[in-house]
Amino acid sequence: MKPLLDVRGVSKRFGGVTANADITFDVNEGEILGIIGPNGAGKSTLFDLITGFQPMDSGRVQLDGRDITGMRPDRISALGIGRTFQKLKPFSDLTVTENVMVGALAGTADMKLARDQALECLAFVDLLEKRNSFARELSTGQRKRLELARALATRPRLILMDEVTGGVDQRTIPGLVELVLRLKEQGVTVVTIEHNMQVMMRLADRILALHAGRRIAFGAPEEVRAQPAVVDAYLGTVADAS
Repeated sequence: MKPLLDVRGVSKRFGGVTANADITFDVNEGEILGIIGPNGAGKSTLFDLITGFQPMDSGRVQLDGRDITGMRPDRISALGIGRTFQKLKPFSDLTVTENVMVGALAGTADMKLARDQALECLAFVDLLEKRNSFARELSTGQRKRLELARALATRPRLILMDEVTGGVDQRTIPGLVELVLRLKEQGVTVVTIEHNMQVMMRLADRILALHAGRRIAFGAPEEVRAQPAVVDAYLGTVADAS
């Protein structure tokens, strides 16, 4: 079976620092792939390389068999890859609906259609009741949902999610986990970066583990969690999560 996303030998250096070194993995259509690793492992940089926000030094990326290496972010988005960011930066002085319309307008110039799509996405992430609020009025958990809604408004086949549960209180996490699982039910393929191993074990069909910019494990969640290199990279936190 041909993977939806195929990443081969991707590398990136910033001066004397290796952010990613020969990273190879694939993502099958309809699955949730989790990416784990300690701070500085190169996880967000890998997302930047896949989505065109940073040029890679070597390697290639294919989406459904099409080479997207070196394409601009807007072109990659138009081909079906959406993304959320670790650092939330909504348009604070726009309403929640207007924020999501920004994503929808990447694919249409019809304002009514963009608004309809925005409301549909807000309903999916359970944020419809906040549609007329300003983005600055939302809690962190609600901003996470807003970020996801804006990405979904681009109508992606594949969505890259950077720490969807990061920075939220424990009571908010289960709802966000359920939201990601609902994405899979809707046929959206997901790649998610996550530090919470318990969350990752609930979500992921497969896991890619990175450390110091290198791949140290890739496979089924239980197999990856048991790898000595993964346990060492997490200084015991992976083992403690079981």
